[in-house]
Amino acid sequence: MKDVHRPKIKMLSEENVRQIVGEALKTLAEVGVFVENDEAIELLASAGAKVADDRKRVFIPEELCNKCIKTVPSSYSLYDREGNEVARIGGDDVLFDPGSAAIYIYDFPEQRIRKPATQDVVEFVILSDALPAFKAQSTGVVPDDLPEDLADRYRLFLALIYGNKPVVTGTFTKEAFPTMLAFLVSVRGGKEALKEKPLAIFDCCPSPPLMWSDLTCQALIDCARNGIPAELVSMPLTGATSPVTLAGALVQHTAEDLSGIVIHQLANPGAPINYGGSPACFDMRKGTTPMGAVETMMIDAAYAQIGKSFGFPVHAYMGLSDAKLPDYQAGFETAMGATIAALAGVNVISGPGMLNFESCQSLEKLVIDNEICAMADRLIDGIAFREDVVGFNILREFADSKSFLTSEHTRRFFREEVYYPSNVVDRSTEGEWEKDGSLCTAERAHRKVREVLDKPEIVPPGKAVVDELESVMKADAKKYGIDELPDWRCYLGSG
Repeated sequence: MKDVHRPKIKMLSEENVRQIVGEALKTLAEVGVFVENDEAIELLASAGAKVADDRKRVFIPEELCNKCIKTVPSSYSLYDREGNEVARIGGDDVLFDPGSAAIYIYDFPEQRIRKPATQDVVEFVILSDALPAFKAQSTGVVPDDLPEDLADRYRLFLALIYGNKPVVTGTFTKEAFPTMLAFLVSVRGGKEALKEKPLAIFDCCPSPPLMWSDLTCQALIDCARNGIPAELVSMPLTGATSPVTLAGALVQHTAEDLSGIVIHQLANPGAPINYGGSPACFDMRKGTTPMGAVETMMIDAAYAQIGKSFGFPVHAYMGLSDAKLPDYQAGFETAMGATIAALAGVNVISGPGMLNFESCQSLEKLVIDNEICAMADRLIDGIAFREDVVGFNILREFADSKSFLTSEHTRRFFREEVYYPSNVVDRSTEGEWEKDGSLCTAERAHRKVREVLDKPEIVPPGKAVVDELESVMKADAKKYGIDELPDWRCYLGSG
């Protein structure tokens, strides 16, 4: 088979990229960034950055940026809980994972948004693990039935027990990282084994404009030194926390991500990291941060192009919606975002399942988004030329018969050529649709959710690993006055 042309989009010219990068480097050198972590300040100062007298602002010279840019790996691999490679992060390879850290869940039977509990988190993990378009899971739901300061490590605890896929996660407190590292090491079987076969990616979010908090700096440093892939999530908000123009916001995004690259690579040159973000085009009418705005998607695709110009793996929050339930708006915003992200070659695309400005997860939307992401994957596979002569011979043989259904050529290639979605997508006749209950897409998705959760296929780690994870989690909970964890065995039984 001949090489397949991969369809792509680019938002910027090469000259545009050079100008944005040049202004970002000038911003870092002359405006600087605010850094609240003493260890990060010392790393920067020791490498030649100028620290202001108040030790709050750091000016990073272009030479230091260029030095650190060169040490970032162009790609790395992610592995599942069993140690199997599931994705290469880099180049134009694409991985979809559910959106992270939702503080609400959409309750489809009750048709309302509510706070999630442990069972909701468990069900989210089980469903994410069962949907094939997602090569990774995420700690996508924040449970409300234990203290918020425990939620980061508790989400990972549940993800590692109920899910086999690698996890996109992150810390809410500095104290959480050692516990989360202990979970990952326990599952993988050692620190060196974890470095060799990464099981998780940790999001690290600067605060716009141009600020690195104590927590986020520490997360960058901890990830780098332990060989855990980090993911920069710069969040400029046009006209509110960044310049209002898309180009100006891109300068800020570039400066924030490059300063994160410098801190991370100074802590451990060559450690894996993704150049990413979650910007938004501020809606001046509503005072909201629409992730489904086309301008938000334009910024995402543009900064991905900038990250690729450095040779970095890139990430974006796309394939999500600002709608409040899995409706038509949720569908078109998600489909636009997922398609643009895939065509832009974004390596890690986080967002499926999310509603309401990144604050809410919907299991039904996650099922629908699985189909959207699978279609986006098929799109970037392109049109294959499977034979030297692609049409003439079969036309000569079958043109008179008026049908190609009986041809060996059809039998050989139809499964490879066409993506066949699940029954969540309606391709039936009207009569068949009526016989099936005349269901809308969201109702069919809910049926799929129940099919997965009523007969879940759960293979937890070995008992010794589960016991160790539970012991560590309980010890942390006791520090916060929690003697008993919520019923996290709700889908395992009491064994």
